[in-house]
Amino acid sequence: MLQELSIRHLAVIEQIRIAFHRGFQVLTGETGAGKSIVIDALGLVAGGRGSADMIRHGCDRADIEAVFDLPESHPVWQTLQRLGIQADPQEALIVRRELQAQGKSAARINGQHVTLAMLREAGEHLVNIHGQHEHQSLLRTDRHLEWLDSFAGEAIQPLKAAYQDQYREYVNVNRERRELEELTRQQMQMLDLYRYQLEEIAEAKLKPGEDEVLAEERRKLAHAEKLADAASGAYDLLYGSKGISTLSKAISRLEEIVKVDSQRLTPLLEQLQSAYYAAEDVAFQLRDYRDEIEFNPERLAEIEQRLDLLFGLKRKYGENVEEILAYHARIQADTDRLENRDERLKALADQEERLREDLEAKAERLSSIRRDASRQLSRAIEAELKDLQMERAVFEVKLEAGPIGPTGADAAEFLLSTNPGEPPKPLARIASGGEMSRVMLALKAIFARIDQIPVLVFDEVDTGVSGRAAQAVAEKLSRLSGHCQVFAITHLPQVACMADDQYEIRKQVTEDSRTATSIRELGRTERVEELARMLGGVEVTDKTRHHAQEMLSLAERQKNAC
Repeated sequence: MLQELSIRHLAVIEQIRIAFHRGFQVLTGETGAGKSIVIDALGLVAGGRGSADMIRHGCDRADIEAVFDLPESHPVWQTLQRLGIQADPQEALIVRRELQAQGKSAARINGQHVTLAMLREAGEHLVNIHGQHEHQSLLRTDRHLEWLDSFAGEAIQPLKAAYQDQYREYVNVNRERRELEELTRQQMQMLDLYRYQLEEIAEAKLKPGEDEVLAEERRKLAHAEKLADAASGAYDLLYGSKGISTLSKAISRLEEIVKVDSQRLTPLLEQLQSAYYAAEDVAFQLRDYRDEIEFNPERLAEIEQRLDLLFGLKRKYGENVEEILAYHARIQADTDRLENRDERLKALADQEERLREDLEAKAERLSSIRRDASRQLSRAIEAELKDLQMERAVFEVKLEAGPIGPTGADAAEFLLSTNPGEPPKPLARIASGGEMSRVMLALKAIFARIDQIPVLVFDEVDTGVSGRAAQAVAEKLSRLSGHCQVFAITHLPQVACMADDQYEIRKQVTEDSRTATSIRELGRTERVEELARMLGGVEVTDKTRHHAQEMLSLAERQKNAC
């Protein structure tokens, strides 16, 4: 569940911190008070996209922090572990989102920086927000198969995953076959050029990095005499009368007097001895270097000839030996493809046919599972709709076979009949706004038990319903809160009175003449006043208060009876 939500500098919210409880929570308030801003904040916490426009005017950033209390078995812990985020299931999960005026965004989970994609992946397990715009998703038939497969769950997921892996292989094989078939005469004529280039590069017997090694060797051979003269001269200076021998004499002199003033002279003697040994070591190394210098005009000529060859190849095929070898590998693959075109085409056609036959068999098994799931889903939704004052509604999941595709060979569409004797028709043709709200609520009620999402948010899901239907929606939301924490923004007193806890969102003008939105949890007396306002409008009378009190009492008795 969502334990606490803190919002700072988001839209007209200056700063709020509110604790929530388990069960059914409602947010009420006047139109335009800022109720949807709270929902927007939860959306940001779940990984929704934000913008600098959402930051309160005059502020440099907005901060949202949510604290969740989740059981150890909740799937979000496995997701966090897979994402490399340290989290202890014994402790609360803290999600923080920051929007900056410069347009940047930052997110943290338990204090650890995460990307927006990582936050979204974790957020899918934490919060599910249903707004008024989501009614339109019911009209998108491409979503219907996705919902059906989600309902089928483990019965279909392993087979569907295997099918999708094989379908990707099938697509790749099909693409390669078509590309080979479309090779032009000009591409086939490239074979002669490729063969010549392959032979030329192969004859060179290139080794990675050899151009740099040869260039270094050439420099040494070309300057061998200069190097030898300099090394020999330096060696002679070190071993001359003013070199190491002078240091040796200086050491002898110091050794004679060091016992007289050891405190001052011992460190100097040690430094001089170190300098002597270092100079001697350098002299020996210079002597060895001089003796190893090679005077080899023949080798120099060979290197020049080899570098000329490499230069010619670089001019044609790449800037260095590595690029030439990469080019060789690339045209070798193209040559093999062109030379073995007919054989490869036959092998690809055979492989494509085998994959297609296997995919068709898997697609048929998927269709069989979906047919069973569609019947179960239809019955489940009809049962939910009966609870929502749509007793005679007929819901049907229509499956149509088609060509194999990324998800199988099925297309699904939800059909509904709300009038007895009328055949089920697509939702877009028959469902009113109130009916659409209840169909969506029925779906959410079913999937809340499947998805294990701890926080379910409804932004005016009761739009278009009234009277007994509104009461049915309220009862459904209340029962749904037995599986997860339910939040609802509502203007209907029938819905508000069924809540376990109620929060008032109010907009007011601060002392500095700025608009600010606040939120507070209502006590029993305050709930009566708020319900009376919802019932009576601007003027609250004793009669509306009495009616509000009665609604609360009836709702409490009804919840206790369940």
